[in-house]
Amino acid sequence: MESQTLQSIALMLGAGWASGINLYAAMLVLGWMGVSGQVQLPPGLEVLTHPLVMGAAGLMFVVEFFADKIPGVDSLWDTLHTFIRIPAGALMAAAAAQGLDMGTAGELTGLILGGGLATTSHVSKASTRALINTSPEPLTNWTASVTEDVAVVGGLWTALHHPWLFVLLLVLFIILAAWLLPKIWRLLKTAGKTLFSWFRKPGAAVSTTKHPSGE
Repeated sequence: MESQTLQSIALMLGAGWASGINLYAAMLVLGWMGVSGQVQLPPGLEVLTHPLVMGAAGLMFVVEFFADKIPGVDSLWDTLHTFIRIPAGALMAAAAAQGLDMGTAGELTGLILGGGLATTSHVSKASTRALINTSPEPLTNWTASVTEDVAVVGGLWTALHHPWLFVLLLVLFIILAAWLLPKIWRLLKTAGKTLFSWFRKPGAAVSTTKHPSGE
């Protein structure tokens, strides 16, 4: 019973965290695990096993797979998905909280925690990608994208099979994000100022010194 509760907590937290990084990968992983019988999904998440839902998630995963690897396009994609990943992460975590058998209180807790984790992971991903885009070569985008996909799959698998380990890793992730994000934002601000200075016209600055003739 205690093990089941811990697994439900880990699934709730994992659903929110993973959705902030790659929502469609998270939906596919949970749907596939439910269909294959590897895990008994809470009633609220059973919809992920429906063929239409898995098909739609699979299609969007393919689109994101390619969009996520093009510098600039990936940041635009992340910006648009701010309004998709965070609410979806909150809702998926709330649905996963049904496994706690706490009724509305559990679902509201899942909504809050899931939304917070989805926000943290999404902002971390988007900020890191924006910083990577200051590099002219595309290899780092591919490496980051594949790493994120692997992290989502591995993270959800760990949450369902080794919940204690996942909770520990999640705490470490939150600590790392809290330490790293201010530094990333400072680097982005510096890069933005540098980029702006490149586009400034050399003749933009007008001298205020008067000509000797008085003209």
